[in-house]
Amino acid sequence: MNCKERNVVETLKRYKGSILFCMLEIAVGVLLLINPIAFTTGIVMAFGAALLAVGIMKIVRYLRMDPRQAVASRGLVKGLILMAAGGFCLIRSDWFIVTFPMLTVIYGIGLLVCGLGKVQWAVDMLRLRVVKWYLAAIGAVVTIVCAVVVLCNPFATMEVMWIFTGVALIVEAALDVLAMILKDWKKSTAGQSFEVIDAEESQ
Repeated sequence: MNCKERNVVETLKRYKGSILFCMLEIAVGVLLLINPIAFTTGIVMAFGAALLAVGIMKIVRYLRMDPRQAVASRGLVKGLILMAAGGFCLIRSDWFIVTFPMLTVIYGIGLLVCGLGKVQWAVDMLRLRVVKWYLAAIGAVVTIVCAVVVLCNPFATMEVMWIFTGVALIVEAALDVLAMILKDWKKSTAGQSFEVIDAEESQ
């Protein structure tokens, strides 16, 4: 394995959490392209099942607690609220599909915050003199533009908007992974070059 390949492998290990998140973004983007309605329904129902399970656990924990501690924990009402919310998600998942515009606003705000964070990343790479810093900048611009488009929602139908969102997720995730690899490879290369210079000066 040569030096470049070793640096890429080390970067993949170091940023495995961020890279997994990018892979998740790509998977979500692909699923949105295939069937946005079914994907969103599945997410809502999975979330509802999780809420239902947590609610049941809270109630069971409440019943097992000492009565005095149980009064202070209010575990019964918390469990019932979680169960009611989970049941609503499972039974009325279609309601969330009807209220897609509200969900897109929340998603657009999240994208905007993420895009502003990527601006910081791009500027950091520029100051570190990473050659491919513009890839991170492109990713930031793509994310911010997508956020603005999602918030403004100029599309005729929700299906078109979600297709746009799916493509944007795939593109920005791919750019993020590439920028991470190039950023860390540049730092490793710079460190090696400094070692060579120091060795020559000591002679």
